[in-house]
Amino acid sequence: MTQLEITKLPIQERLQLMESLWDSLCREPSGEPVMPDWHKQVLEERIARLDAGEEPLISWEEAKKKIRAQTETR
Repeated sequence: MTQLEITKLPIQERLQLMESLWDSLCREPSGEPVMPDWHKQVLEERIARLDAGEEPLISWEEAKKKIRAQTETR
């Protein structure tokens, strides 16, 4: 599937495709997906903010609702 073909898919299908790709990466023999160093740094910074109580938390259900609301308006 080409990038052009992907951009022509409805948002819901692109999200499903993205989830499928992520799932396939998680099944890599190393046990975890390959992550660039910059991404590890961002995650470490966010974890430090969470541990310090500086990062607001919401439930996974609330996060999904927000994501869905953002994608439905586009």
